[in-house]
Amino acid sequence: MTFDRFSRLASIPALALAALCFVATTLATTAQAASISLLRDPDIERGLNEVAAPVLRAAGLNAKRVRVLVVNDSSFNAFVIDSQTIFIHYGLILKVDRPEMLQAVIAHEAAHITNGHIARRTQNLRSAQSAAGFGAALAVLAAAAGAGEAAAGIALGTQASAVRGFLAHTRAEEASADRSAAGTLRRAGISPKGLVDLHRIFAGQEVLSAANQDPYMRSHPLSRDRIRAAEAYLTSHGDTSKADPNAQYWFARLRGKLSAFTRSPKWTLRRVGEERYKDVRLMREAVAHHRRNNLNKALGAIDGALAVRPNDPYYNELKGQILMENRRWEAALGAYRRAASQAGRDPLILASLGRAQLAAGQPKSALKSLEASRSLDFRNAGMLRDMAQAYAKIGQTGMAALATAERYALQGRLKDAGVHAKRATGLLPTGSPAWRRAQDVLIAAEQDQKRKRK
Repeated sequence: MTFDRFSRLASIPALALAALCFVATTLATTAQAASISLLRDPDIERGLNEVAAPVLRAAGLNAKRVRVLVVNDSSFNAFVIDSQTIFIHYGLILKVDRPEMLQAVIAHEAAHITNGHIARRTQNLRSAQSAAGFGAALAVLAAAAGAGEAAAGIALGTQASAVRGFLAHTRAEEASADRSAAGTLRRAGISPKGLVDLHRIFAGQEVLSAANQDPYMRSHPLSRDRIRAAEAYLTSHGDTSKADPNAQYWFARLRGKLSAFTRSPKWTLRRVGEERYKDVRLMREAVAHHRRNNLNKALGAIDGALAVRPNDPYYNELKGQILMENRRWEAALGAYRRAASQAGRDPLILASLGRAQLAAGQPKSALKSLEASRSLDFRNAGMLRDMAQAYAKIGQTGMAALATAERYALQGRLKDAGVHAKRATGLLPTGSPAWRRAQDVLIAAEQDQKRKRK
């Protein structure tokens, strides 16, 4: 499992808050780029794909194109920022206790994609910013006329009005997404009761009692309203679904691995006996022992999991990670090779194979694996770091600079990206595909600097 950061535009509530700060400081601040940390693991992402696939298909989306990624955050949240990716906080995955609840989350976020909410929210945000900016202009005029208190009142009033208008749009979209999610679950043969139970958990996260909350200043409808709507749907349409053994297995497996890496080894070993699947129990034990630096027990446990599922590429990948982090380069390379041959073209496994080849002193072989990984999934900062090192080892400094520039750009560090992109353009053949990639990064970095100087 690896931790990656990449840049994204701030989430919708954060952008709304930035818009208000923009006004409150007399239009001195703009919405800022933010970054999130991802937990990248091929086993977990395979499990999420298995759980999500029937939901995405029922929603009319291509299950091979829309990806579900895990955010390294323990809070109860999920979101979309484009039409190709659903982000779910690991805290939410650990909080839900049935695959149907996780599938309800995926159905809800898929509805934001299919209902066109992403594009509409961008436009609604622009409208909210314009309305708030107009209020700030009125406040400036009032202050110039000597009415300081009136100016403050005008600014605050128009800011509140602007954000209320924006959040009214998002609340309507959230309610619409709930309705669409219920229908998607029913079409997929998944119990809509998962949506009811999900809202009940969400209600437990609310700090204030419902009586003290302002329903007009929320981006989501009140949980009691969402529960009522989901229960009404369940009553109206009934529930003839049956449990899906495949979803149950992969849900247990992805939660097991997440908890083993994010909770203490002591916690894992104390509860691992509750695991119903033998291979998942052994995998969790392997991670716990590895985190306790007990190599023999870790290898014994993961070998036990492989005895249950001998052709499982993800258990071989985990064995490679355990060996790699204990500096057993050759043994790790063998485990990663087995994983790569079993998994086909999994970009994360290919990236791990490339890292092992690099550590074993095989930079040319590493580049082959890393380039194959990049062609499938560019959003992997660790892979780009290893690629830069591999190119440097074989003397291709221009390509090393390009990989470094792309890694910094991915992480939102555009100033650093620009430095390396400029170096790459000076070293790469003019007009070549790699040179054009470096130019793209350089132009993005220059535009970012211009925006910051305004």
